[in-house]
Amino acid sequence: MAADCAEQLTFWDIGPQEVTLDFEGGQVVSDTGLLAVRLLDKELGVLATVAERLPDPRAQALVTHTREALLTQEVYQILAGYPDGNDAQAARQDPLFQTLLDVSPRDGQELASGSTLNRFHHAYTRRQAEQPPEERPVVGEVEAARTRRLRVLNDYLPELFIRTRREPRRFVILDVDPSDDPTHGQQVLSFFHGYYDQHQYFPLFVFDGASGFPLAAWLRPGTVAAACGAVDVLRGLVRALRAAWPDVLILIRGDSGVATPEVYEFCEAEGLLYALGFTSNEVLKRRIAPAVADLETYYAFYGRVEPAVQRFEEIEDYQADGWSRPRRIVAKVEINRHGLNRRFVVTNLSGSGRGIYHGFYVQRGDVPERPIGELKNGLHMDRLSFHRFRSNGLKLLEHTLAYALVVLHREAVAALPEVARAEVGTLRQRLWKVGAVVKTSTRRIWFHVSATWPHRELFVRVYQAVRQFTQGLRTPGTVVPDAALLLPM
Repeated sequence: MAADCAEQLTFWDIGPQEVTLDFEGGQVVSDTGLLAVRLLDKELGVLATVAERLPDPRAQALVTHTREALLTQEVYQILAGYPDGNDAQAARQDPLFQTLLDVSPRDGQELASGSTLNRFHHAYTRRQAEQPPEERPVVGEVEAARTRRLRVLNDYLPELFIRTRREPRRFVILDVDPSDDPTHGQQVLSFFHGYYDQHQYFPLFVFDGASGFPLAAWLRPGTVAAACGAVDVLRGLVRALRAAWPDVLILIRGDSGVATPEVYEFCEAEGLLYALGFTSNEVLKRRIAPAVADLETYYAFYGRVEPAVQRFEEIEDYQADGWSRPRRIVAKVEINRHGLNRRFVVTNLSGSGRGIYHGFYVQRGDVPERPIGELKNGLHMDRLSFHRFRSNGLKLLEHTLAYALVVLHREAVAALPEVARAEVGTLRQRLWKVGAVVKTSTRRIWFHVSATWPHRELFVRVYQAVRQFTQGLRTPGTVVPDAALLLPM
């Protein structure tokens, strides 16, 4: 160890060279690649637009961190892999995050602390703090703000989707899917779900089936029915889509959890096409029993040549209890080395059962399964650790907004398949997690990246693609400051 260990540390020798560490490197950041995402965000006004709509009960004359700053800090912490409120303790002094929030690192102004971010999620305010809580008129405003924020953000998602399409969509597939979200503590409305064998929330998501763009994210109590609220959510989305594109064809896709009479009747009344998974029962098993027998005979003779065989049956007159009329059921019968497998889909689509099942329904394996997986594994969506339910609902929507930025980023770089097809974890590892030395002057904020960075050329192409993508979509009045330049060291 060197004599002055506070300034220099020597670890070991490599031949004639000493491995030495000192503390004279200046300001260094580790998430420089997020500048490209923020460029896209700023030129399209993604976060700025919705932040202005969020109700904020705080005394505005005393506010240090605006709604836009708090929302932006939270979303980019999620993108960088820092999803918890206390992660702000490190990010608030990071020159990269300061730049993302339009705060110059030279000014010495810290970003919001974890406590400030958490108070914002709860819509807390110190107004009338001198009065007992039960006598504060602002309490009603706080309660309304907590609820209104969830509606504002969910209304904004389809608006953002529509605004960022280069051409009107002829059809839109709405993928509806609930997902389990384990809870760990005393969160309000967290309950034990027997099927998932855990305490959880049970949020409902809707995604665009072509792009995976998130269109709705509603937090729900842990034991509600899978289809709870689905009709109301779909009604709002259908209204928004048809207001923008009157002739758009809308198709609904989902698993058996959302296959309820209310959903069928809503779709049929609104002229929507649907294909929804349907739970097996003894009546359906009897209806397809001849097909099963035929397939078992065939497999007994040809199973060694064909390890898996399938057959599709169509039942046009099936009417379950509680249905107002008969509906069409497509049944898939499959036999493989694991045995017999039956799957049912209720639909109002025409065409062959095989085409409906393979050409449409099973595409759910891509959307919504992939977006939900990325939200959980890449963006840590399942870390909803607030005590209050609506605060967790807001946190869920912030993760969803972060994913919307990821989808837009992929669309902007569609010509670069190694980026456009990459999962969130890969994007973070290859393009976002890159170190840089930060230097500031009167006129510029410089981020100096190593000239030997292996993804340097790819990042430059990403930057150029984002610039080109936003030319026809830029929100009037938005300006990108000359403060996010990357230079090789």
